[in-house]
Amino acid sequence: MKILIVDDEEMIRGVLREYVEFEGNEAFEAVDGMEAVKLCRDNDYDLVLMDIMMPKLDGFSAVKEIKKVKDVPVIMLSARGEEYDKLFAFELGVDDYVTKPFSPKEVMARINAVTKRHAGVGVVDGTLKFEGLEVDMAGRNVYVDGEKAELTPKEYELLFYLIRNKGIALTREKLLYDVWGFDFFGDDRTVDTHIKMLRGNLKEYRKFIVTLRGLGYKFEA
Repeated sequence: MKILIVDDEEMIRGVLREYVEFEGNEAFEAVDGMEAVKLCRDNDYDLVLMDIMMPKLDGFSAVKEIKKVKDVPVIMLSARGEEYDKLFAFELGVDDYVTKPFSPKEVMARINAVTKRHAGVGVVDGTLKFEGLEVDMAGRNVYVDGEKAELTPKEYELLFYLIRNKGIALTREKLLYDVWGFDFFGDDRTVDTHIKMLRGNLKEYRKFIVTLRGLGYKFEA
């Protein structure tokens, strides 16, 4: 794999590079968000490790720009562990969030988990249709009665995951782990909030997302 390490601290980049290369991957470095955006525009990476607090362009802004041109998995590395920062990161489409100080071994385990999840995205391809709801898996587009729905990256991932597990009862905890990819300390409100937003965007086809009282949700069509 080709992994881009973005951090303004040379020591952190060096430690991560050592572990990334030890497991047989290629490591590339950027010292700030602006350099990371330029590298992602000109090159293809399998994953980006992104710090938040950096000069010139912070990690959040860099992710926004990168996601405009490349659908690459991103793991945030930050000394900021507040719930707000984590939620904001996941709204941007970040795949995981690791709080500093961290164990390089843990980061590698999370890299493997994230890339494994992304590898599974191609399991379902083409366009699936459920009455007037069309989901273009390959193009990452959703159409409601022929009109394109504007979903956030996380809403799309949530819908895709529900469809891929059509008819299966999914707990909030499982949705958090498989879609958000991190331990949310048992707080399942973020799942309910995203389901509510997703249902709003699906309009009358919200009916396909069934609430399982006291458990979670399932896609039933």
